[in-house]
Amino acid sequence: MPPTTQELAAFCKKKGFIYPSSEIYGGMAGFYDYGHLGTKLKHNFENLWRKYFLGLNDNYFEIDAATIMPEKVFEASGHLKNFIDPLVKCSKCDYHERADHLLARILNKRFEGLAPGEYTKLIQKNKIHCPQCKSALQPVSIHSLMFPVQLGTGAQTAYPRGETAQSAFVNFKLQYELQRKKLPLGLAIIGKAYRNEISPRNFVLRQREFTQAELQIFFNPATINEHPDFQSIKDVKLRTLLVEDRSKNKVVERTAQELLKAGLPKFYVYHLAKIQEFYLAQLRIPAEKFRLYQLNDQEKAFYNKYHFDLEIDLQEHGFTEVGGLHYRTDHDLSGHQKISKQNMEVMEEGSTQRFIPHVLELSFGVDRHLYALLDLAYHDDKQRGNVVLKLPAQLAPFYAAVFPLVKNKEEVAKAAEEVYKSLKNSSVCFYDDGGSVGRRYARADEIGVRYCITIDFDTLNDHAVTIRDRETTKQERVLISRLADRLRELSRSF
Repeated sequence: MPPTTQELAAFCKKKGFIYPSSEIYGGMAGFYDYGHLGTKLKHNFENLWRKYFLGLNDNYFEIDAATIMPEKVFEASGHLKNFIDPLVKCSKCDYHERADHLLARILNKRFEGLAPGEYTKLIQKNKIHCPQCKSALQPVSIHSLMFPVQLGTGAQTAYPRGETAQSAFVNFKLQYELQRKKLPLGLAIIGKAYRNEISPRNFVLRQREFTQAELQIFFNPATINEHPDFQSIKDVKLRTLLVEDRSKNKVVERTAQELLKAGLPKFYVYHLAKIQEFYLAQLRIPAEKFRLYQLNDQEKAFYNKYHFDLEIDLQEHGFTEVGGLHYRTDHDLSGHQKISKQNMEVMEEGSTQRFIPHVLELSFGVDRHLYALLDLAYHDDKQRGNVVLKLPAQLAPFYAAVFPLVKNKEEVAKAAEEVYKSLKNSSVCFYDDGGSVGRRYARADEIGVRYCITIDFDTLNDHAVTIRDRETTKQERVLISRLADRLRELSRSF
């Protein structure tokens, strides 16, 4: 049986991946801490993301910025006015929820981007009552996702950023100068964002404090139908669910070339293809578990001209948004130019016309991706009698583990310690001598270790060790002198 969200949360706490923050004080909804294993998994994902997406162009760079920003930043971005959710409350009990989530759960359809009155009419039309006490629901109202903080003595109001994107936008002018005025310019940020969610739920899928990995690509809008490397992906089949496919709710594989015929520009489609490659080739998400979901005009943000959600099929929740590719036009830089009075226009070499760069945003929820990776990797192996966490080896907290067959035999323990010391600088591994070897195998399986290396009595004579594969449980004998090389060979096969 696949794990429920509750079972996965319990497993993550038990093993030290993720658990409620400040739990000794009862915790707070929507806030989670990462333990020793969760932090390693998170860093591995972030580093893989960095290497892949910053490698798409030599003019893509990562920056790190403050997470609390002046009020005017969010006036310019439209967050203070438009960063809202539809709130529905019970007329009697303490029940409250996002109206679109309530409708989606009951009617099994998506309801995004509607006005409060439209949500109210839908609730009344479908005779939906409070899920807790069955009383009537109040009319739908607006709830702001931004929450203010007072700086110093309270004279200045600021806000924790609701998305990392605004940090890239306020940095653009300076970074453009520093990077020799070259476009396209990519500014990536991996960091915290904050949203005053109505009802955080489903473990780390919906939180009030979360981590995003985003790449904002600033480019000349005149080049939207160009990309120098498009030929390399033109025949790649993309797993799409376009607006026109919804009636059948079936993913259609279309080549990048075919998506151009559907009205999408080359620059956009190229990055759509590279995103899919990241999921299938880097994260090793099974193809049937991934899709690119196109939003219609009512669902997408008003400033997005094109918008695809990146979705992964989760065990309990079905296809779930974990990121998106958004063509934000010049909405953000124009807004900051207007409020800050700073000129955001640029002029490329050889051109006589100035323009405000447009932005293509690649946005990834880090916590949601970790949930998805854990959810898909979790296997309750009845034959072994324990959970096997089948994480991709390059993402697992530890690649290998070193075990002495027995710890009370000095020669075996000493040989095991020497093997561990020889590996720990070249492989992410740990040493474990507690309990039986079988139990140590089980513990390693449960945290996603790909290879277990056992030092036994024969090692003292043949100077070889046994490598056991998590996936197959098959074992091979390898000379200690070749062990590091063999582990590298195995890693290249993934």
